[in-house]
Amino acid sequence: MPDVIDQVALARLYGEPLFALPNDLYIPPDALKVFLEAFEGPLDLLLYLIRKQNFNILDIPMAGLTRQYLSYVDEIRQTNLELAAEYLLMAAMLIEIKSRMLLPPKKTADGEEAEDPRAELVRRLLEYEQTKLQAAALSALPQAGRDFWKAQVYIEQSLKPRFPDVNVIDLREAWADILKRAKLVQHHKISREELSVREHMSLVLRQLQGRQFVEFEKLFDVSRGTPVMIVTFIAMLELAKETLIDITQAEAFAPIYVRLAYTPA
Repeated sequence: MPDVIDQVALARLYGEPLFALPNDLYIPPDALKVFLEAFEGPLDLLLYLIRKQNFNILDIPMAGLTRQYLSYVDEIRQTNLELAAEYLLMAAMLIEIKSRMLLPPKKTADGEEAEDPRAELVRRLLEYEQTKLQAAALSALPQAGRDFWKAQVYIEQSLKPRFPDVNVIDLREAWADILKRAKLVQHHKISREELSVREHMSLVLRQLQGRQFVEFEKLFDVSRGTPVMIVTFIAMLELAKETLIDITQAEAFAPIYVRLAYTPA
């Protein structure tokens, strides 16, 4: 155990703290390699060197830029020859531009001054920088699968259509509308008529026989007066209670329909 109790251990070997390096410890020279910068190609390296030295991209000092570029290429040639081949092509282009700048400028056939040898390189660097900035902006946008996930909800759809249940309020309003229409055509005749709920239940069932749907209003004979309609309405309620008929509507506030209840064979 060390003399200093609160000393921080450098590492742990088989679970035991190691406070000092062994004297016979050997670390190979190539055991650890650190790359400070990672570039996507020669243009990326050139743009990095220009921005790092605060060079004017429209007036590039070719001597300093070429010297820094070649020093980087010499480093990667020692470890990755295939990667260096791509950078060597750009190095040859830089040396050519530097050589052309040392020669006296030649005028064109029209008498105008020749184009700056750096113009093509500057154009490629500016286009690459714009593309890189646009790619970074696109990458910053939220992406499905990386920044968020799409919510998926599975809703089981029944093969048999399900109609919404008829609200009691809708049924009452439909009945009130029928009564209002009956008062417009009623006759002032005083008579006594024996009305049977069972008889009107049979009448309603006969009206529905062989028909898929019948409108709720069609089942009432407004010409026979309010008492007959009341008995008919009670008969329909009894039939619905005994599950002999179905009262339904396609959607909210839609017309109400009546049909015979479905009985499996």
